[in-house]
Amino acid sequence: MKVLVIGGGAREHALCRSLSLDPDVTALHCAPGNAGIAEVAELHPVDALDGADVARLAAELGVDLVVVGPEAPLVAGVADAVRAAGVAVFGPSAEAAQLEGSKAFAKDVMAGAGVPTARSYVCTTPEEVDEALDAFGAPYVVKDDGLAAGKGVVVTSDLAAARAHALACERVVIEEYLDGPEVSLFAITDGTTVLPLQPAQDFKRALDGDEGPNTGGMGAYSPLPWADPKLVDEVMETVLQPTVDELRRRGTPFSGLLYAGLAITSRGVRVIEFNARFGDPETQVVLARLKTPLAGVLMNAARGTLDAEAPLNWRSDAAVTVVIASHNYPDTPRTGDPIEGLPEVAAEDAPHAYVLHAGTRSEGGQVLSAGGRVLSVTATGSDLAQARDRAYKAVGRIRLDGSQHRTDIALKAAEGR
Repeated sequence: MKVLVIGGGAREHALCRSLSLDPDVTALHCAPGNAGIAEVAELHPVDALDGADVARLAAELGVDLVVVGPEAPLVAGVADAVRAAGVAVFGPSAEAAQLEGSKAFAKDVMAGAGVPTARSYVCTTPEEVDEALDAFGAPYVVKDDGLAAGKGVVVTSDLAAARAHALACERVVIEEYLDGPEVSLFAITDGTTVLPLQPAQDFKRALDGDEGPNTGGMGAYSPLPWADPKLVDEVMETVLQPTVDELRRRGTPFSGLLYAGLAITSRGVRVIEFNARFGDPETQVVLARLKTPLAGVLMNAARGTLDAEAPLNWRSDAAVTVVIASHNYPDTPRTGDPIEGLPEVAAEDAPHAYVLHAGTRSEGGQVLSAGGRVLSVTATGSDLAQARDRAYKAVGRIRLDGSQHRTDIALKAAEGR
C-alpha cells in the first residue's frame, strides 16, 4: 500500500521508519517531514492544519492510507476531511480528538465510563481557581484545558505559581495530586476493538532527577521491569475498553491511537490524561520493540476491521530513547545550529542505535536544528542496561552547540530501583 504520514517530529520519524521496514508498503510519503524522515520517505509541503490541503495531497499522491501524527491537526479535523475525500485515515475525528483537545471533555467521558481518575474542578474565574486550589492543597496540579504541546501542566507546591498558571489559561482543570510512578500505555482502536501496545515510561522534566520545568518529554524506555505483569490487562478492562465504548455510545466513536497517561497510585491505577495520538518520545521505544508489520494494523483500525488482526508480536529486547534538546529548551529555543556526528552514529552504532529527527532541517548539505527537541537517540539491547549504554554512547558522538540532554533516562529501572 501507499502511505502518507502527516507531521514532522521524532514521532513521525519513528512511524516512517517502521512503515519503511514493512514489506507491504510500496511507497512512503511524509508532509512536511524533516531532514531525517527524508532518508526513508518522500517529503511534500503541506499545511498540516488544513484538512482540504492534506486531502488534496493524499488524492494527488494516490495513497491508500493517511496517518496523522500530531494532535493539533486531529483536533482541527484533518482526519475528517481526509475521510470525507474517501481515503482511509488513521486518526480520530475532531469530535473524538477532544479527548485530548479538552481536559474537561476527557473528565466528562471518564465519569460516564466509570474510569478511575483524579478528582478535579473545571475553573474559568479567579474565584473558582482559588476555591479549587484551596480544596486540594499542595502539591497543586493545574492543567490548561486546551492543547499546549505537552507543556500546559504545572505541578508545584508553590501556591503563587499554581495560581499564576491557572489565571493565564482561559479554562483550567485543577485536580488532586496523584502519587506513584507514571506509565504510558497506547492502544490502537477502530472504535470497537481495542489492541493494546506495550507500556513505556517517559521523563517529562527537563533536568536529571526529575528537576526543572515540564517539557514535551526528554526520554523514554520500554519494557517496565518493575510493573505488574497484569497491568496491561487491568488497564484494558478498567480504562481503555470502557473509554472507547463510552465514546461510541455518545455517537463520537474514537478510531486511531488512544494514549492513556497513568499513575500507579497507592489506591490503584488512575488516569492522568488521555492523548489522541502516539506519544512522543514513547513511540520511539514502543515501535522499536514491535515485531508485527505496522501498516496492516493501522489500515485495519482505519477500516474498522481490527477484530481481524492477530495479537501483536513483540521483541524481547528493551529500548531506550534519549532526547537531545536545543539551547534554552523548554523556553524559546535557539535554532539554526549545525548538527555534527550523525554519520558516525550510522557507521558505528547501527543497527542497535539510531537517530530519529525531531526538530531538524537541511540546508546546503548540512543538518541544522529547527526546534526545541532536536533529536531522539534510540537504542535496543538485551536489557535496559545494554540499551542505555548503546543510547548514551551514540549521544556522545553527536555535537550540537549548547544542546542539553538528561543523563538518567531509564537509570533506576536498569538498576532495579
